[in-house]
Amino acid sequence: MSASADWLRPDWNAPSVGALMTTRAGGCSAAPFDSMNLHAGGADSPEAVARNRAVLAEAIGAMPVFLKQVHGTAVVRLHAADGAAGAAVHTADASVTTERGIACAIQIADCLPVLFAAPAGRAVGAAHAGWRGLAGGVLEATVAAVCEAASCDPADLQAWIGAGIGPTRFQVGADVVEAFGGATVGSHPSVSEAGAWASRPSAACFVPEQPGKWLANLPLLARERLHAAGVADVGGGTWCTVSDASRFFSFRRDGVTGRMAAVVWIERGG
Repeated sequence: MSASADWLRPDWNAPSVGALMTTRAGGCSAAPFDSMNLHAGGADSPEAVARNRAVLAEAIGAMPVFLKQVHGTAVVRLHAADGAAGAAVHTADASVTTERGIACAIQIADCLPVLFAAPAGRAVGAAHAGWRGLAGGVLEATVAAVCEAASCDPADLQAWIGAGIGPTRFQVGADVVEAFGGATVGSHPSVSEAGAWASRPSAACFVPEQPGKWLANLPLLARERLHAAGVADVGGGTWCTVSDASRFFSFRRDGVTGRMAAVVWIERGG
């Protein structure tokens, strides 16, 4: 496969399935979108974005189908027609397919991309998981959709967490802690409520940093959600987009920036 050696690839054992996440490397966009920006409709040159998307499609041998991501939980089932020129863009934060020739694609610049592979390449899926989507259940919804498409159980799936904001860089307020069932000082929890929260696995995902602020571990939250949904085989989640400016786009770090993509597809002839 002709692709930048800098791009990330799952270390899973998934015959008949291809998957990767792009980095900043390999494209033609000028700063501050340098160079592999895949986000259409922004301030980057449309011609550069189109060329970058063509590079990605050639590298994977399939047509990436991008979504209009809204930090929700909707999952869309993709078909070959979704990869055709002029096809409607789905408003969703996850996609699933059982068809070759197209790739489920998620755009990223700090939120987590999570890719899924069913046994023997019977189905694949991709989810956009920021904190709102995680708290709302986007990963659970995607697991259910992939399992339905592949007629398998969650335990049969493999999942991979790509690059996103890391646990030392994601400062959040009480609203995020509470979205995951947390009890904060500002909410005046009872002793029993605070004790119940402290005993939950999610409590380890939030480290107090200063009054009213916590450091949130988004990859660990995703991993916990996947395990609770029955997916035992979960890899990745070790890269921080904010900390590595030379390799990754980061909206939180830069404000005006590009977007990477995590894609998964069923190999032709698989």
